Amino acid sequence: MSFTINKIDHVQLAMPKGLEDEARKFYGEILGLGEVEKPETLRKRGGVWFTKGAVHLHLGVEEPFVPAKKAHPAFEVHHIEDFKTYLSAQAVDYTVDENLPGANRIYVCDPFGNRLEFLEWV
Repeated sequence: MSFTINKIDHVQLAMPKGLEDEARKFYGEILGLGEVEKPETLRKRGGVWFTKGAVHLHLGVEEPFVPAKKAHPAFEVHHIEDFKTYLSAQAVDYTVDENLPGANRIYVCDPFGNRLEFLEWV
């Protein structure tokens, strides 16, 4: 083969139309991701993009909207116990999952019902 797949450039999740401010509150304010301005040609579609370090997350409007209940991105977190405490203080529910050996992991639903995994390898 003459090509190489190097890495995941970004992950896209779906969101309902018109709820960009809710996305900004959750992903920007609560999770601490920075908003990235979408290219002019894509702004009319709605949605919002975020980044932090190597994490690039795009939220795109999908009509009709159906949240991803099984498919999900997984984010590696340092000091996940502190993250759990922080989420609780922000009134963000999470579910602990102990089924992956060597991982301390939780699942969170975003405001639209999309499943997100956060884990720390121990």
